[in-house]
Amino acid sequence: METEFTPWLSLGGGMLIGAAAVLLMATNGRIAGISGLTSRIFAAKADGEARGVSALFVLGLLLAAPLWLLVSGNWPTQTVPSGVLVMAAAGLLVGFGSVFGNGCTSGHGVCGISRGSGRSIVATVTFMATAAITVFVVRHMVGG
Repeated sequence: METEFTPWLSLGGGMLIGAAAVLLMATNGRIAGISGLTSRIFAAKADGEARGVSALFVLGLLLAAPLWLLVSGNWPTQTVPSGVLVMAAAGLLVGFGSVFGNGCTSGHGVCGISRGSGRSIVATVTFMATAAITVFVVRHMVGG
């Protein structure tokens, strides 16, 4: 499988993710875990400020592709070789994992590890190992 991996764009993207996480923590004391931010938008008991900050953060994520269009003149390209059913199942499993693991990859992997959270380190090692095993099985055993 061929990818369009570019080290410089990846480094830049990683730096932007880190900067956004630090900025959110420094200005609002909130962790930039996307599952937590998204759930806070719809939570019945969230205060107005928490809901607003969360909504603005998620809106910023959604505006990334249109911003790329304005800057480059092209929509970002992304292809997914799997069908709709596989993608729906994957989405449900990720959602279940976020609830079961009390956080998502951004919350544990970016914010938790940088804070030295043992729970986040265990969670990140677990989902990275699961991802590696899944890729191996799908590519080499199932033949995807």
